[in-house]
Amino acid sequence: MAESEDENAFVEYGINDKPPLGKSLLLGAQHYLTMVGANIAVPLILAGAMGMPDAVIPRFVGTFFVVSGIATLAQTTFGNRYPIVQGAPFSMLAPALAVIGVVTANPPEGIVAWRAALLQLQGAIIVAALAEVAIGYLGLVGRLRRYLSPVVIAPVIALIGLSLFNSPDIATADQNWWLLGLTLVAIVWFSQYLGDAHTIFRLFPVLLGIVVAWAIAAALSALGVFAPDAPGYIDLASVAAADPVYPIYPLQWGVPTVTPAFVIGMLAGVAASIVESIGDYHAVARLSGMGAPSSERMSHGIGMEGLMNVFSGLMGTGGSTSYSENIGAIGLTGVASRYVVQIGAALMILVGFVGYFGQLVATIPGPIIGGLYVAMFGQIIGVGVSNLKYVDLDSSRNIFIIGISLFSGLAVPEYMRSVGSANALQQGLAESFLVGPLLGADVVANTVYVIGTTGMAVGGLVALVLDNTIDGTATERGLAAWEDATESDADFDSAYERFFG
Repeated sequence: MAESEDENAFVEYGINDKPPLGKSLLLGAQHYLTMVGANIAVPLILAGAMGMPDAVIPRFVGTFFVVSGIATLAQTTFGNRYPIVQGAPFSMLAPALAVIGVVTANPPEGIVAWRAALLQLQGAIIVAALAEVAIGYLGLVGRLRRYLSPVVIAPVIALIGLSLFNSPDIATADQNWWLLGLTLVAIVWFSQYLGDAHTIFRLFPVLLGIVVAWAIAAALSALGVFAPDAPGYIDLASVAAADPVYPIYPLQWGVPTVTPAFVIGMLAGVAASIVESIGDYHAVARLSGMGAPSSERMSHGIGMEGLMNVFSGLMGTGGSTSYSENIGAIGLTGVASRYVVQIGAALMILVGFVGYFGQLVATIPGPIIGGLYVAMFGQIIGVGVSNLKYVDLDSSRNIFIIGISLFSGLAVPEYMRSVGSANALQQGLAESFLVGPLLGADVVANTVYVIGTTGMAVGGLVALVLDNTIDGTATERGLAAWEDATESDADFDSAYERFFG
């Protein structure tokens, strides 16, 4: 299937379409707003763990947005060329926190603890990302594709959608449920009930939902209905107090430090990120009206993610990967335009440098972000389940594999959260019968913990092993039908071929 996508009736703007600039700016802002919560949460978690001074945190958060924008432009132009946003990965958060915990507990002399931890984190990401570059551009991911049937991909995509069901923006004990519900109802109302009434409702349901909920929350905050410490409170004064411009540049925190043990732990995070991205590629292709990604497209996508992880390490952030949030937005709006996502990437870069814009976006409260998550990640779950149309669902082996992989992808991360940390897991593994010395090694414990906390990695690995070891025909597994719906390698032109070939 060629890149001139076989678009279905749902797609409003296909991958190669370029809406008018004014409309593209709004659509790009909508894509950008879908990932704000996650792209702010990761740096805030890291900053809190490092003990970063409050005065430095806005610049740190701004750096994440600059890296996200540049990585998105690189991926959409030179990588897999899907309309998919790049942002800070949760899959690399566990090893990052492990690195920070070790360094801040025993910081080297002559440098403050938070800066020492950040430089170690940068070094671990840069070196681990070089392995991701090799995995991508050497075609190792592409060779794996023949083992990835819909029986494997469907649970992975579904688990991406289920990964944030217990996010603090949704499930916190003191949640502002009516504001979350207002956001969700607005998005559902605009996208599902009013979508045929006017184009504006069909194209901008997420943006309209955010604006309506934010405006009401801002008014209630100004009137004193919401207390400053209450969920949903919006501090408008913080926007005026923000710095006009943040100086953001490579090596701004210093020269990264490389410690082999930290690199090995970060490799597990990179592996989990690759599994998640493969699921994202299949999801965005399906929602964009295209065939399943070819080996070439997946290889170039993972290779570019590796390069952008190296770049993120040089800039001083926590990594970069494909984001599921804007995939959900494509499902709600039908806007799969690469050009629109690139406009959104340019807005991300602007917001990263300009303090006023960044702080305005940061005022979007958690309950509104939670409402977005319910709508968009629910859409992704549906996309994952829809891949099962290629599979024989009367087959008991398929039902068994799908069920156990989904259950494992939810249960194992929950167990890891109960354990609490890689150190606690290491202590427990060290006491295991007979094989304690092996399982209790730093490398093994960190790898098991990082992968075990990533639901789509757990479910994907379980499904991959079972689907390729339990007897089943190509037709039964959905491979025969899926092969007809997969683009060929010849249909994907790499950046080198397009610019120099």
